[in-house]
Amino acid sequence: MNAIRTCLAITNRLVSDLASWGRRERSFILLWIGCLALVGCQSTTETRTYRIGFSQCTGGDEWRKTLLNDMKRELTFHPNYTLLYEDAGNSTTKQISQIQSLVDRDIDLLIISPNEAAPFTKVVEAVFRQGIPVILLDRKIETESYNAYIGGDNVEIGRLAGVFIGNYLKGKGRVVEVWGLPSSSPAQERHRGFREELKKYPNIQVVKELNGQWERDTVRRVVASDLNTLKNADLLFAHNDVMALGAYGVFKQNGIQDQLDFVGIDALPGPSAGMQAITDGTLKASFLYPTGGEEAVETATRILEGKSVKREQILSSIQVDGSNVRALKAQSDKLIKQQLDIEKQSQRIEKLTETYTSQKNTLYLTLTSLLVAMFLGSWALYLYRSKQTAYQTLENQNDEIREQKDKIEAVSQQARVATEEKLRFYSYISHEFNTPLSLILTPAEDLLSKKSVSTNELKSNLSLIQKNAYRLLRLIDQMLDLRKTDAGKQRLRATEQDLVVFIQDIIQDFKRKAEKQRIDLQFIHSVPALPVWFDREKLDKVIVNLIANAFKYTPKGGLIHVVLEGVGNQVRIQVQDNGEGMTPEEKDHAFDLFYSGTKPFNLSKGLGLALSMEFIQLHQGEIEVQSEKDKGTTFTILLPMGNTHLTAEEMGEQMARKADMQPTLSAQQLVADLDEDEVTAVEWPLKRAGTLLVVEDNDDIRTFLTTRLGNEYEIIAESTGETGWERALELIPDLIISDVMLPGMDGLQLTQRVKADLRTSHIPVILLTAKGQIEQRIEGTRAGADAYITKPFNTTYLLEVLRTTLANREKWQRRYASDFLSQSGTENRQDKKFLNELTGLIEQGLISPNFGVEKLSRDMGLSRVQLYRKVQALLDMNVIDYIAEIRLKKARRLLAESTKTMAEIAYETGFSSPAYFTTFFKQHTQKTPSEYRKSPAGV
Repeated sequence: MNAIRTCLAITNRLVSDLASWGRRERSFILLWIGCLALVGCQSTTETRTYRIGFSQCTGGDEWRKTLLNDMKRELTFHPNYTLLYEDAGNSTTKQISQIQSLVDRDIDLLIISPNEAAPFTKVVEAVFRQGIPVILLDRKIETESYNAYIGGDNVEIGRLAGVFIGNYLKGKGRVVEVWGLPSSSPAQERHRGFREELKKYPNIQVVKELNGQWERDTVRRVVASDLNTLKNADLLFAHNDVMALGAYGVFKQNGIQDQLDFVGIDALPGPSAGMQAITDGTLKASFLYPTGGEEAVETATRILEGKSVKREQILSSIQVDGSNVRALKAQSDKLIKQQLDIEKQSQRIEKLTETYTSQKNTLYLTLTSLLVAMFLGSWALYLYRSKQTAYQTLENQNDEIREQKDKIEAVSQQARVATEEKLRFYSYISHEFNTPLSLILTPAEDLLSKKSVSTNELKSNLSLIQKNAYRLLRLIDQMLDLRKTDAGKQRLRATEQDLVVFIQDIIQDFKRKAEKQRIDLQFIHSVPALPVWFDREKLDKVIVNLIANAFKYTPKGGLIHVVLEGVGNQVRIQVQDNGEGMTPEEKDHAFDLFYSGTKPFNLSKGLGLALSMEFIQLHQGEIEVQSEKDKGTTFTILLPMGNTHLTAEEMGEQMARKADMQPTLSAQQLVADLDEDEVTAVEWPLKRAGTLLVVEDNDDIRTFLTTRLGNEYEIIAESTGETGWERALELIPDLIISDVMLPGMDGLQLTQRVKADLRTSHIPVILLTAKGQIEQRIEGTRAGADAYITKPFNTTYLLEVLRTTLANREKWQRRYASDFLSQSGTENRQDKKFLNELTGLIEQGLISPNFGVEKLSRDMGLSRVQLYRKVQALLDMNVIDYIAEIRLKKARRLLAESTKTMAEIAYETGFSSPAYFTTFFKQHTQKTPSEYRKSPAGV
């Protein structure tokens, strides 16, 4: 095309000079222009076109219509793609026939929304084997022969419905569930998620299940036939809005629509869809189920263009009810309007494209006609200029459409990310609250279970309870501050105060902590006094939070410097440390509320830094961070001098702080909370009950378990999975108690390593965790854990689990001791492998005069101590006794089954002389070898 443009430009210039040339030159030019026209017609390249087949189970409801419109709208941006659409009308047989028809029409790719799961397995596999890419939309089938799946998380939507209904009915009521097509995966998954969530509400009863088959008319018929039963329910939940509105129409016809409430799924925009029904009050709630039409077309184009795609695209959902429907409806109405504008623009583009095509053909004909007449050549040039103008107009309009689409996608992505981050934040909240709650409930239950408590133990437990109650209060206080900030209710109450004295008071509270950790804590200021207008309470929270964070990430022997100085008409406060620092990504998101980076989420840090920024901005100031990994961190605060930046309301009288007001915000209490006295190993006198290894990163819980369990067991305590594993190899404890959430190697990884190693596979493992869901329990059991206890835990229950586990192991030892090579298959495979290998080495080495425990431990790849502890734990006897038992067993067999002499048997079983063999045999059997051989059957 560029070559044609260049040639036409030359032609235009030649024509402009044509009047000044002679007759022969004019004839030559006319001939040259005609040749150009012919060459131009032959040089155009044709863009490849694709045919996409789309088989939909039904297109009758609003959701399916919206899906088809979304696909058609997305295809307007891909003019070389054609959509071949077939609607099966809820007929599985018809849809299978339509798919074969689409294949026969030479489609390049198949998009299918199957009516049912099982019947389409072989059909889709056959299409896939023909080399035709397949995209599953909305519904899954029982095969892996597809390129991508796009759809919503139906199980999660069912759970969202269960949560809403449980809360809406306040945990008690009668519910009717209206199914979609039972054989379809969305209906099955929505039902499963809904019923799983309702298990949390035992007083909510599903009194009736109806088969609505996704259709309004079907629902009307089944509801009308069972109206007497249904009108006694409190709420009707349908798998889509169409069925919910159909049921509502039946109740309305009978004048009883106000006797129960209606909830559906889809929340589509439009005058007759779910979102309008919520606005009108017909539905109490619905749950947005994205169509995935745009994503399906985009994925199809990427596949056909040879680009990579995600195999599973799960679209997110949100709850739509009276609290957010107006905002969502306004957004959807705006999107619909923009979509209509896009469609109008697309129509204009199509018309302009048709005009362009017509003009192009006219241009080619005109150029050919230039061989005959110069007038036709001039007309061709005119048409070419017109075409250029139209083409530029089309380009500009396409750019505007793409820009609008990019903006819509950006807003949608931001909303999706914000929703995901908030959901993750709330899950972090529950986990963060579990630790202080455990350290409040567990000591309290322990005190209540005892008939008498010593003064020291009472004071220790009450101190632990108070400390964690303050920690919980501080977290709640920070969340309330954040809520006030989000709601715009935070108010500045600034007075003029001496900033030097203010910071000195805060630094003094951290002095003891600094001395204890040998940290160089300094307050550096160049002036003796510095009057500044600030809100004492809010700035106190900011400074305390920054210093507390510095203590958390600065090692012992490090430095923390607080620098105060005036910079022009501002005052600068810097909190510097030489701690572990941040990565560039962590630094960029340091003040983001929901960001956790590569580290486990810390609620108090996340809230603290986010609130610090909010409070500094209330002062019309700035806060920033400079940090480099392993080189420390510096937080810088800039506050304006004077009070011209403050309003009259913000310059109020400072309120006196009461002694009991917000105790969680005091620096003294925060310093107390920061104290982390490591409990690595507590040496107790050896107890008969056994040795326990406790692996717990929370210092308070580790100290509590060490103190409480130390009365009955020998305790070794470690704070990480790595050090716990090293101590387990070194000491071979009788039992391991480990937290699941550990830095580095977590509790599940530690359990897997313990159970996979021959040296430690026999050790029982008990896991402690704040995650009590069944999925986590299953994961712990798969890792090999012997018990799984949820925080907060009851101490008495923990002790009983310990005693029962160790008692069961003693029974297991006695069983092994009675039959060393049991073939029952119920024992630990690693332990059976260990005993088989040990027994084989002993039997091979008996004949050698140099055979002993040292050689046996080397052959087993263990230290002497590890071998002794392992055998003692498995058989309740030491290695030497076990070697003696093997010798005795082999001697009995040789005496009973062979005719070898006593000397031969003695040397073959590893005895240094026949006399020693006779003495040893009689000590253990009360018979000499000769007497044993003569007795019947070796008795």
